[in-house]
Amino acid sequence: MSVYEKLSALDITLKAPAAPAAAYVMYVQTGNLVFLSGHLAKHADGSVIVGQLGKDTSTEQGQAAARNIAIDLMGTLQQACGGDLNRVKRIVKVMSLVNSSPDFTEHHLVTNGCSTLLGEVFGDAGKHARSAFGVAQIPLGACVEIEMIAEIAD
Repeated sequence: MSVYEKLSALDITLKAPAAPAAAYVMYVQTGNLVFLSGHLAKHADGSVIVGQLGKDTSTEQGQAAARNIAIDLMGTLQQACGGDLNRVKRIVKVMSLVNSSPDFTEHHLVTNGCSTLLGEVFGDAGKHARSAFGVAQIPLGACVEIEMIAEIAD
């Protein structure tokens, strides 16, 4: 099953990436590696999902937000691949920043929302190295921000 057949089966439609909100670009390619800038958790209407895990946002809500980010990351990666996600050889690394209270310890479970979807879409090529950090705040009050590194074919 191709990446696009998997996306269709999951009822996922990828959108074009949003324009950067500051002095950066959405991705940089060097050789066959594509480095995607951090993507904030957003609702379907594009508004930022705000909140702090362990205070006013549950682990399950954080997982859903991380899943939304995975969809946005794939949209950006699709652009980086010239419109063809079948060029993705491997999702190499995911780094997740979770806006959390000092006593919250489920950052890894929140980040699973992203990692699980990448595995569903890319299969073995979606298995990646990962880091998940708790932070005091994220731009715009977002609950989660995730960046990604992928390897693509020529």
